[in-house]
Amino acid sequence: MYTEQVMDHFMHPRNMGELPDANGVGEVGNAKCGDIMKMYLKIEDGVITDCKFKTYGCASAIATSSIATEMVKGHKVEEAVALSNKAVVEALGGLPAHKIHCSVLAEQAIKAALADYYTRQGIDYRPILGDLEDHDCEHCGTCGV
Repeated sequence: MYTEQVMDHFMHPRNMGELPDANGVGEVGNAKCGDIMKMYLKIEDGVITDCKFKTYGCASAIATSSIATEMVKGHKVEEAVALSNKAVVEALGGLPAHKIHCSVLAEQAIKAALADYYTRQGIDYRPILGDLEDHDCEHCGTCGV
């Protein structure tokens, strides 16, 4: 059911925890499906120097959070803006169809943290990230709720 990469990131999550000196924090989730993700970014000179997460959810939620932090850590903010849920799924070698919503949450959590970073800098994030929407389980239908 799960790929080796998913199981590895679930059993040995990377970058789990909080960043007390984060300058970008974003939380997304939906209580109906039970997955809540909080991302912490430390950005210096336009580069994400550290990234951590706290996730309450299933194995796929933890794995997508873990891989997403690895995909943006050490990269320029502009590269993190381009992170997609499809890239998260591909990096994990796939997810079951009913767990794709976890990759959407990972993308949204990174973007919510970036939006917070931009806001703290006095920059309107909407031209860069677009309007951020909450994950709507009833709308996407992938959670089975």
